[in-house]
Amino acid sequence: MGGAIARGLANAGSVKVSGISVSDVNNASLDVLKSAFPDINVSNSNREIIKDADIIMLAVKPWLIETVSAEIRDLIDYESQLIISVAAGVSLNQLHEYFIGEAMIFRLIPNTAIEVSESVSTVSGSNVSKEQELMISALFGELGKVFIVPETQLNAFMSLSSCGIAYAFRYIRAAMEAGVEMGVYPQISKEVVLQTLKGAVALLENTNAHPEAEIDKVTTPGGITIRGLNEMEANGFSNAVIKGLKASKLP
Repeated sequence: MGGAIARGLANAGSVKVSGISVSDVNNASLDVLKSAFPDINVSNSNREIIKDADIIMLAVKPWLIETVSAEIRDLIDYESQLIISVAAGVSLNQLHEYFIGEAMIFRLIPNTAIEVSESVSTVSGSNVSKEQELMISALFGELGKVFIVPETQLNAFMSLSSCGIAYAFRYIRAAMEAGVEMGVYPQISKEVVLQTLKGAVALLENTNAHPEAEIDKVTTPGGITIRGLNEMEANGFSNAVIKGLKASKLP
């Protein structure tokens, strides 16, 4: 996710590429990033790259947050540097325990589409100003849609968007397989499914209609669409989606 965010920021152009610094213990990952964006600063030292940073982003697994924060907390200027954590399930209260003083902290839940500026990024903050919220919204708004929410809603948004993108991919894969079974070549099947989904999204965005209203337009009595929908529902389509999303929600 850290790499996706770095690439998204670099591609969007809202931040100078030379103003982005990334640290990682994995040199291979840094080499890939550097080859794509030669002006990005890379390092193996977390302590080195936070010097003079306006925003410090912790894009590590949840179990590494405490270790990484302990490594850098004595170098942070808590009056000017913002901290953003991408670690799922690590609360704002926990993050405050890991840092010194009145740290200004955001939690950010994006999804991997941030790399192509089409993410849903959900944000909650603690000890931050309205101006700082607007700044973070503007920054990540260049990379998709941003929702500022209470921390109590973060996990639900994570299921819908961060986990949800995987569920969307699974639908695409299943529809492709159905296309192949019906005699369509795999690549063509994928193109058809992707364009169909893009069209569905565009319709809902442009009309602000409820999905069921658009479904009604193509389900004529006795037609093939309603037969397909009923067969999907008989096999638990909606129930599976709802249960899957709820299962992926952290407590």
